[in-house]
Amino acid sequence: MQVIQSIQNRIYEIRGERVMLDFDLAALYEVETKVFNQAVKRNIKRFPHDFMFQLTQKEWSEIRPQFVAASTQKADNQHSQRSQIVTLNSAKSTRYLPYPFTEQGVAMLSGILNSDRAIQMNIAIMRAFVEVRKILLQQNDIKEQLKELKDRVSGHDMQLSQIYDALENLLDEKAAERKWENRERIGFKTKK
Repeated sequence: MQVIQSIQNRIYEIRGERVMLDFDLAALYEVETKVFNQAVKRNIKRFPHDFMFQLTQKEWSEIRPQFVAASTQKADNQHSQRSQIVTLNSAKSTRYLPYPFTEQGVAMLSGILNSDRAIQMNIAIMRAFVEVRKILLQQNDIKEQLKELKDRVSGHDMQLSQIYDALENLLDEKAAERKWENRERIGFKTKK
């Protein structure tokens, strides 16, 4: 479970897609990023644009600070794994723009990386993507429930306002009746 959570922390949303970056995948497969990318380039036909793409300079400059902050937090945490520190430190000093892999791209990696470690990691990564999807579905369900509650409450607000207005009108009528009954009578008074 800790492995899946570690993988989930490496899933990012870029261009509206949930992706993993090449240097994170290389660290998980325990290979150098350069070797990992060479294997991908040798099998580039397996990776169309919707499976893998290269970040633009602007995209990388926007998300790069996240890795720098994460690396300093990891370095402070003594329980962090060495491969995570190496991965995050290498993220700071990349000379090229990273390649994000979508879930389908990660699945395609299983066809080109055949070590036992790669197979185990691919299974774990697929499970992590499934868990992320479940979490997002739960969040959407909660959002819908909150929207429904908000609609209901706003309807109640209107109804409560109408009840308040009606009560105010009744109180005003009662006050007017009391004034009429307590008035000093004029005219002939009869004895009973």
